[in-house]
Amino acid sequence: MKTLVIGANGKIGQHLVRLLSEHPNHHPKALIRKPEQQPLFDKLQAETVIASLEGSVAELQQAMKGCDAVVFTAGSGASTGADKTLTVDLDGAAKAVEAAELAGVNHFVMVSAIHADDRSLWTKEMTPYYIAKYHADRILQASSLSYTIIRPGLLTDEPATGKVAAAGKLEAGSIPRQDVAAVIVACLDTPELADKVFELTSGDEEITQALHNI
Repeated sequence: MKTLVIGANGKIGQHLVRLLSEHPNHHPKALIRKPEQQPLFDKLQAETVIASLEGSVAELQQAMKGCDAVVFTAGSGASTGADKTLTVDLDGAAKAVEAAELAGVNHFVMVSAIHADDRSLWTKEMTPYYIAKYHADRILQASSLSYTIIRPGLLTDEPATGKVAAAGKLEAGSIPRQDVAAVIVACLDTPELADKVFELTSGDEEITQALHNI
């Protein structure tokens, strides 16, 4: 399975490309914005393509050529303003969905955010981010694509535990980015998770079992 990883140079994206590169049945294609980001992925023996979420749908469609799946784990980052949240987290995701439909992609995995569908739980300072995630998720759900939407809790750089909680609704919690990447791989390998939306935090169950119970 060839998978385009959008946001490959991000923290989840780097873990994901590494895991896919180590898997005999997966072939990652890393979408990067700058040529200087390529050496990291060369070391992982991962294919790269340069494109921007602020570019055209056609540019993204071309990047997806030959791909079976797309993972959207991109984000504008905490250091940018609400304008970048709109152009990357929302419009970038919308363009990626449109491009995936045009490219004939089989499955689209969206990394969203816990409680993205519940406005009553949004904090004031994070509202623009949640708005972007809320509408990006709905655009994907309304598309013709097979999809899985993962809504992780607070992301940390702690080592992976391999133990998670996954359900339609969870209490707020945190999860290592490495575990999120492992869950994404499992979603790509589990047809039963097509058209599923779930929240994700650290927990007590092995990833395979937690996802089986959704």
